[in-house]
Amino acid sequence: MATIRKRGDRYHVQIRKKGHPPLTKSFAKKSDALTWAKTVESRIERGVFLDTSQAQQHTLSEVLERYQTEILPRLSSTALTSDPYRLATLNQHLGKLSLASLSPSQISRYRDIRLELVSPGSVSKELGLLSRVLSAAIKCWGINLPHGNPITHIKMPVSPPGRDRRISEEEEQSILQALEHNPRMKALVIFAIETGMRRGEICNMQWGHINWASRILHIPKTKTDTPRTIPLSQKALEALNALPRQDEGLVWGGQPHSISQAFRRACKRVGIEDLHLHDLRHEATSRFFEKGFNTMEVSSITGHKDLRMLKRYTHIRAETLVHRL
Repeated sequence: MATIRKRGDRYHVQIRKKGHPPLTKSFAKKSDALTWAKTVESRIERGVFLDTSQAQQHTLSEVLERYQTEILPRLSSTALTSDPYRLATLNQHLGKLSLASLSPSQISRYRDIRLELVSPGSVSKELGLLSRVLSAAIKCWGINLPHGNPITHIKMPVSPPGRDRRISEEEEQSILQALEHNPRMKALVIFAIETGMRRGEICNMQWGHINWASRILHIPKTKTDTPRTIPLSQKALEALNALPRQDEGLVWGGQPHSISQAFRRACKRVGIEDLHLHDLRHEATSRFFEKGFNTMEVSSITGHKDLRMLKRYTHIRAETLVHRL
């Protein structure tokens, strides 16, 4: 049975059940105290009680901070770059709420507000991060949420179709000519098209990762936290040989954003619009398929775990299919 005591103007309830830790809660009204006690005792007897007291005591802000301190440093460099900004956005809009109040309707309101300000893709990434934070609260820190993970009960924003921008042969030659004054950046563009590597992977590439005899490159740190080894084409090797070869250290140097800026400036100089450095990864993926590689072979090179995402990256030119027919 529950014990209810009045202390000052509050009614304190204590429930003791064999096999369960003591539960306490205070209420302003005795009727509310009685209702809570009956509900909790009934759930305990039926074996469906879930102690959500920690969720009521902790705010989302506290959990976001714990995630950033304990979990984020162990993730990939991509997460370390982008997630802090998303965590700050989540904290700004939802941080003051207790974990217990994070209902699906509350998250849906956040989704709709953000969709008026940023793209559906950005909102999806924010909600995906929030889902990972709440999963950590449940699985790593033992905090029971009354609604479970509310992200699983809402409709995610519909992302727009993937970019189908491919670089033509004329555009490729124009960009390479525009980079004649910057041989290192020119070699990097060729290498990116030949390997399909992510920008961060290229920036982190070291001379010691290259096996010249076998013509392969080991990529120990990836976005998906799964190391992979890829083959190097003749053009990729020529691009590397154009650089002063060393035994160790970074191959390309520079920061990811500076490389993107250099590529953007080269495109602007020759009048090429709507082409990003990341589009070279799309181009490489499509060329792999056009050369006859199958899906598993391409994914082993590009590092795509999700074959649906690999499909979004692939845009095969009809002219290529005509020749094969």
